[in-house]
Amino acid sequence: MRRRHPPIPRLWLMTDPRLGDRLWDALERLPRGSGVIFRHYQLPPAERRALFARIAKVARRRGLVLLRAGATPMRGEAGTHGRRGRGLTTWPVHSRREAMTAIRAGADALLVSPAFPTRSHPGAAALGPVRFGLLIRNLSPHVIALGGMDARKARRLAPLGIHGWAAIDAWAR
Repeated sequence: MRRRHPPIPRLWLMTDPRLGDRLWDALERLPRGSGVIFRHYQLPPAERRALFARIAKVARRRGLVLLRAGATPMRGEAGTHGRRGRGLTTWPVHSRREAMTAIRAGADALLVSPAFPTRSHPGAAALGPVRFGLLIRNLSPHVIALGGMDARKARRLAPLGIHGWAAIDAWAR
């Protein structure tokens, strides 16, 4: 039996402590139906829950799909990132092996990175369009491009069959 979950968004915001107060502007900038993956792993549990609750309130008001990364369930999450859970499941993927692991775990969407150089991981080798295309070739879950992404780069990868794209900085102008 297939799990029920919201439609898989095409646009995603990855939360990051670097955003600071720009997080709130980024949430307002996202189109209705976009996704948000809440990370903020470094926060103590009580602060993490409180920040998630604030983001969940904005997500409900704006019609955003909010997923939680990390082990601790949060009230108001529509699914999980990087682990099995209820609702929509996305998974981080950096290699074909990780893609197969994610598919076996039941991922609904794969966040494949780094597509391009990114400020989040300075110096990390980016896949680029050719290696990105080879990595995602013939994969069945929806593919979300991550890493140095913006709308222009998403158009570059569109012929590869990506479902959408995720970013931090592109939403926090």
